[in-house]
Amino acid sequence: MTGRLTSARLVGAGAAAVVAVVTALLPLFLDSSQLTVYTELLLSAVVTTGVSLLLGYAGQISLGHGGFYAAGAYTAALMATHGMPSLLGLACAPLVAGLLGLLVGMPLLRLRGHYLAFATLAFQLILLAVIGQQSSMGGDIGLSGIPALGIGSRHISDFRGYAWVAWLALVAVMILTRNIVRSRPGRGLRALATSEMAASSSGVPVGRYKLVVFSLSAAFAGLAGGIFAFFIAYVAPGSFGVLVSFQFVVMAVVGGLGTLWGPLVGAATITLLLQWLNDLGARPGMPDYAPQVFSYAVYALLLVLVVLFLPRGLVPAGTDALRLLARRRLARAQPGADAAGAADATGAGVEEPVPSPQRQ
Repeated sequence: MTGRLTSARLVGAGAAAVVAVVTALLPLFLDSSQLTVYTELLLSAVVTTGVSLLLGYAGQISLGHGGFYAAGAYTAALMATHGMPSLLGLACAPLVAGLLGLLVGMPLLRLRGHYLAFATLAFQLILLAVIGQQSSMGGDIGLSGIPALGIGSRHISDFRGYAWVAWLALVAVMILTRNIVRSRPGRGLRALATSEMAASSSGVPVGRYKLVVFSLSAAFAGLAGGIFAFFIAYVAPGSFGVLVSFQFVVMAVVGGLGTLWGPLVGAATITLLLQWLNDLGARPGMPDYAPQVFSYAVYALLLVLVVLFLPRGLVPAGTDALRLLARRRLARAQPGADAAGAADATGAGVEEPVPSPQRQ
């Protein structure tokens, strides 16, 4: 059995390496408009990884991660426009967003369920209102002329460079998340997602774990926001509206909460679908509000379909389908084989299902 598990893990690691290499080489074959969609997709996946970690493991929902996304973007933009090295601004973006998440999380995480969701949404609205009133931050008009990201006299001069920066950020975030969930604190987070009371009685520091995960997920959003600021070279409060936060939650739910690949799959599904609908809404004869209506319709429809037919998301559903297929193949090859042995032989190559967040 140990040999089978090791072999399956090697297959899983090989598959992950293939996906990493293919996605890294993909920018070489994309034009500028496609590179924009590709970069925004990866940045959304970075933020969604934090949302999935917070909601899928710690069992806490946030509708305010667009605010942390904005905090990272404005941190990088302000530092760069005031003559500081752009790389330093990018490094400070997740630090500032993580610290903000720590400060906001201390009072807000005392709330539960929809109260917490509404409180985080209120935080984002307040933050954007404050930014819009500050002339030093560009007000409602925003900040433009943000310098390109680079080191010294060398700067990224094309979209392809930013696509690779976003790819590196996603890889780093996924590796960090994988190490966290497979550590001892990660097991505590799994227990926390199932039941706070049971986790607390088992010695898990519930309050501290929730605060740390909340701050970490905010830092992920800040990192993506910093890259976004340099990529677009313009930030404004309107770039981080409420719909952005809903988008991250929908991506996490559609991809699969508490899974490593769920955020990437969810981000790709939503981003590509919205891009197609925006192109459809922009065709001659369509009203001006068509793209926005399509966006809301997609979010509502996908949430309904996922809750009804794939309540655990696309990645867990695909995992279950692969396991079932492997069991059937093994049953044909070895009619007397034990089903549990088949599950052991195939289950290690994919992620283990994570308990759904507790209903509060």
